[in-house]
Amino acid sequence: MPDTDTDTATVRRLIVIVLFEGVDLLDVTGPPEVFSLALRETDEAAGYQVVLAAESMDPVTTGAGVRILPDVTFEEAAAGGIDTLLVPGAVEIDGEGRVHPLVDPELVGWVKVLAGRSHRITSVCVGAHLLAAAGLLDGKRATTHWSTAQRLATDHPAVKVDADPIFIREDNVWTGAGISACLDLSLALIADDLGEAVALRVARQLVMYLKRPSGQSQFSVPLEQVSTTRRIEDLRHHILRHIAEPLTVVDLAEYAHVSDRHLTRLFKTELGMTPHAYIESVRVEKARHELESSDATLERVASVCGFGTVDTLVRAFRRRLNTTPTDYRRRFRVPQAP
Repeated sequence: MPDTDTDTATVRRLIVIVLFEGVDLLDVTGPPEVFSLALRETDEAAGYQVVLAAESMDPVTTGAGVRILPDVTFEEAAAGGIDTLLVPGAVEIDGEGRVHPLVDPELVGWVKVLAGRSHRITSVCVGAHLLAAAGLLDGKRATTHWSTAQRLATDHPAVKVDADPIFIREDNVWTGAGISACLDLSLALIADDLGEAVALRVARQLVMYLKRPSGQSQFSVPLEQVSTTRRIEDLRHHILRHIAEPLTVVDLAEYAHVSDRHLTRLFKTELGMTPHAYIESVRVEKARHELESSDATLERVASVCGFGTVDTLVRAFRRRLNTTPTDYRRRFRVPQAP
């Protein structure tokens, strides 16, 4: 099935994307866009050939209502070798607004067959539930969309579910988080195949601010917490604007025109944590970004993020991330594109 360049005798890496009724549209269309850009950004003759596989050649209606035509059937895809199998996901919402991943037993059977023909197995978003149902995640650490992570852990206790990272690689199995994480996962696959420099150039073509490393959280602290009162929302923005400055409960209470005790109650009720814990979480998030995207010294990072000293920065990282700023940068520093 893969194309062969007769002049260079190279074979393009075959990527098979699984199609089924209700599948998330971006999970299906996002990765091919990323892989196609890799051809534009590299001189290597070997690139990617992406095919969409379904149970039949009939059009598939995605969760967005857009109809997609398969390139091959599952049976045809399973007849040859596959470099990368990409399994997207789909969900349904019940009458109470709860999210349930769609896991069709017949589809799971085909995923298992196709995985047996694949060099590399990947899932995007709730596609991890299909891999887990096929027994492909047993004993492995895996991620999925945060909204179904607990369901994945409950349904498949043999899977080590970690809802925090953007994506996780365990041997030849890669699992991605939320829907848009299919772009991050695709970039990581390109980096694995063609190198970081190519992946970063593709990220630039996609106008992605940063090719996020696998360990980066699905959540950004300033966005993760949702408050329902204007007062707390105003305080959160005030903290972000003044994160490099000393921020005490007394200062924040005075800004909000409430007592210290009432301020603490508000934070615990609205955000589930004390003002001090929230401020530290925002500072750690900002420090993570500085460490990933700049060569600033630890002294500089500690200063601009409001920690004051490197020792305070280190203690916060150990407490919240179980690592040090130096080790975090060593693992997740993203080199600048040439």
